[in-house]
Amino acid sequence: MTTASPTLALNSLGFAKAPADTRVVVAMSGGVDSSVVAAMLAEEGYDVVGVTLQLYDHGAALAKKGACCAGVDIHDARRVAEEMGFPHYVLDYENIFKDAVIDEFADSYLAGATPVPCIRCNERVKFKDLLETARDLDADCMATGHYIQRKMGATGAELHSAADANRDQSYFLFSTTPEQLDYLRFPLGHLASKAETRKLAAKYGLAVADKPDSQDICFVPDGNYASVIEKLRPGAADPGDIVDMDGNVLGTHKGVIHYTVGQRRGLGIGGLADPLYVVKLDVDKRHVIVGPKELLTTRIVPVREINWLGDEPFDSRDQWNLSVKVRSTRPPREAIIRPLSATTAEVELIVPEEGVSPGQACVFYDPDGTRIYGGGWIWRGY
Repeated sequence: MTTASPTLALNSLGFAKAPADTRVVVAMSGGVDSSVVAAMLAEEGYDVVGVTLQLYDHGAALAKKGACCAGVDIHDARRVAEEMGFPHYVLDYENIFKDAVIDEFADSYLAGATPVPCIRCNERVKFKDLLETARDLDADCMATGHYIQRKMGATGAELHSAADANRDQSYFLFSTTPEQLDYLRFPLGHLASKAETRKLAAKYGLAVADKPDSQDICFVPDGNYASVIEKLRPGAADPGDIVDMDGNVLGTHKGVIHYTVGQRRGLGIGGLADPLYVVKLDVDKRHVIVGPKELLTTRIVPVREINWLGDEPFDSRDQWNLSVKVRSTRPPREAIIRPLSATTAEVELIVPEEGVSPGQACVFYDPDGTRIYGGGWIWRGY
């Protein structure tokens, strides 16, 4: 008579096998978050492989602080791998990154939109090409240092906001597909604060424990969008007129790329009784269109390229009553989402918002919980 072998309990990454038999690729930017993830998993005994992406020509950014994946960050990621004793690879993704992220950033910015390249990078590079590389390395899963939670629900893996609302990165990860979510792990999403992450980094003896957080878009030094666009698209900074809603010329500007919808300061058209704001950019005419603040208010928001993470098809209902974020810095607000197809919708904001801009994401949240139901891209203003 033989006895059945006991069933192995799930390990911390959700697999019914020992950590040593579980290979995990960790996407390492060189920052404290992804370094802690790699060190934590290595200490738990997982078969860790660190991968860092070189996303752009880092020669000019080598000494730049506050940007990810520059030369110094590659060095920091490699050093963590050496300290913790796992293999580390640097992959040249410059061409992929330029085609999938930087070119669209430049073109959409010039079209008067306000792009969010970090979302496209997650969608088209990290969670697409890098994820496929992880599969090619026979990894069971890929882990990142993002502050977001993956929880198992009735129909599979669900995306949930991070425990620390101040660090939550759900706005930038809404386009993660169900298939990607099956494969991804986010070991930091449950932590109460960034201070806890830094304590873990100190515990593991990581040299990056006190490294500052990255603030800027990695290929936009010091947040100066205009200078980057000028390099990518020569002639984009041609001067033009500042006009009111009736087309009356109020002044001149040094290039549409220097302005954003909602901007008030720096217009150079003082002496008016009421303040004026940038309400629209007409790139073809090289017009910066200004008007009173109330013109910035939007109630109806058209959304396309929707990635839906609900349990039933998006267009199976006439409407969804959820909360939405139309900017990363704003809290979710109550809204009615009316599907027009499986990937397009009209979003009605119960309380109108200011500064809703094409090119930004509209992310869907459970109004009574932490689950993210996906989202889409705002594609034109009314």
